[in-house]
Amino acid sequence: MQNNNPTSTPANPAEGYQLPQFTEEMRKDYTILVPNMLPVQLGLMCRLMKNFGYNMELLHTEGPNIAEQGLRNVHNDTCYPALLVIGQLMDAIESGKYDVHKVALILPQTGGGCRASNYIHLMRKALVKNGYGFIPVISLNFSGLEKDANPGFKLTKTMLIQVAYALLIGDLIMMVANQCRPYEVVPGSTDKAIEICMNAVTARFTGDRMVQYREVKHLYRYVLTAFGKVRLDKSKKKKLVGIVGEIYVKFSPLGNNRLEEFLLSEGCEPVLPGLMDFCLYSIYNSVIDHELYGRSASRAAVYKFVYQFMLGKQADIIKLMKKDGHFRPPMPFDEVRKNAQGIIGQGVKMGEGWLLPAEMVELISEGVNNIVCTQPFGCLPNHIAGKGMIRKIREVYPQANIVAVDYDPGASKINQENRIKLMLSSAE
Repeated sequence: MQNNNPTSTPANPAEGYQLPQFTEEMRKDYTILVPNMLPVQLGLMCRLMKNFGYNMELLHTEGPNIAEQGLRNVHNDTCYPALLVIGQLMDAIESGKYDVHKVALILPQTGGGCRASNYIHLMRKALVKNGYGFIPVISLNFSGLEKDANPGFKLTKTMLIQVAYALLIGDLIMMVANQCRPYEVVPGSTDKAIEICMNAVTARFTGDRMVQYREVKHLYRYVLTAFGKVRLDKSKKKKLVGIVGEIYVKFSPLGNNRLEEFLLSEGCEPVLPGLMDFCLYSIYNSVIDHELYGRSASRAAVYKFVYQFMLGKQADIIKLMKKDGHFRPPMPFDEVRKNAQGIIGQGVKMGEGWLLPAEMVELISEGVNNIVCTQPFGCLPNHIAGKGMIRKIREVYPQANIVAVDYDPGASKINQENRIKLMLSSAE
């Protein structure tokens, strides 16, 4: 197929390929496809972006064909999350559901030394290989990467603030939903409460309007009230099982073979630290860069201010949850960070880095001693900072009951579940 997009920028002169742009005109009738990692948080973000003229659709497709698509387009030595994300997007493009000349794709790009910096290039290579080189791929990043490459997609201050608030609310919804679902008297009532809360948030965040934080705090209370009405049978004794690991496999049902559903079927309550922990970890790493490596002091000062600002918002959620009294609040992230310093150095920040053992320590400190550490097969940072730290954590916390589980297109789901069952057999 030919490049139908007249506006493009050079990508690889050696191959003569022109990078298609997402232009301002495309906002009117293009659908932007979003690979799924966090159904609640990303689902909320897609709804909010429609207020700014972006028709973003979160993909919920599953099945073995996703991994097969990934294997056809990405070398099998590439990490499992990259394979699934690209497979899910290619599956959507070839499904016949969309006009391929009216779709764009969006992928996060961290700028760090991990696969999340390379997804976008692998995705473009797959598109060209399959004759879809005209489809624009938008880089979602905060590092100035691919600046002006997609003039039709711009993140304004108002948008960023709304998305940040939506992620905070999304984390709260996820946390309280996980504390309701194992005990719900009426099946499906937790999912209904999720939908009610997401509709309420979408109704409040309308148009290009600066949302006041007092409105956000009202939504925190609304979420707690909505889930407080879900009828629960707490006489059912459930094993608390934490889930940590590489961010995609940890959160994505596609990536972890619906791990949360499996744990529920085994009489457990899944406990997941929120996405905000990862955001705070990423922000604080710029402060660490200055302290350990002498990098920009002014940059570190800005990020430290943002870090303290977000800590304050998390503190508001914790305070309201304690006052409400129905649900366990998370540990303040600054405590999570400090508690891990005796386990791992904060200079370890490739991939999930020091955050991974920090979240294990957080869970154990709060009485969640049973933990599944999810990791893509061959993901070196997570094998070192995750599986590699289990022995050290057990030396400090003898009650820790941790199993590391690899996820890979060739891994057997039965073997994964059997390893988790073995861990659960000795769970408290």
